[in-house]
Amino acid sequence: MGKMQRDKGKTGELEVRDLLRRFGFEARRGQQFRGGPGSPDVVHSIEGFHMEVKRTEILSLYPAMDQATRDKAPGEIPVVFHRRSHKPWLVILDAEEFLMLLRRRVAVKAIT
Repeated sequence: MGKMQRDKGKTGELEVRDLLRRFGFEARRGQQFRGGPGSPDVVHSIEGFHMEVKRTEILSLYPAMDQATRDKAPGEIPVVFHRRSHKPWLVILDAEEFLMLLRRRVAVKAIT
């Protein structure tokens, strides 16, 4: 990985840190000395989520999610934050995890 890519990755991690802080969560950039659950991209106060940050023009979606899944601790939900230049941050997570989160958040209404 070249210096420009590392710098862009670091910038992305700092941007996600700032985004989380703006919404009231504690967050800091993780230590990138080794892979695995001990070194997330962003260390945060949101229990149960592992966040992988990708600041790239073209995202390889499934490999990014595979990395987040590999690196998460047991019981955590893997999430990928992605942003291209001049675009807003997007959050990517497994559809079933998303629907379970929604079900916990909102009352389910019967469709008649």
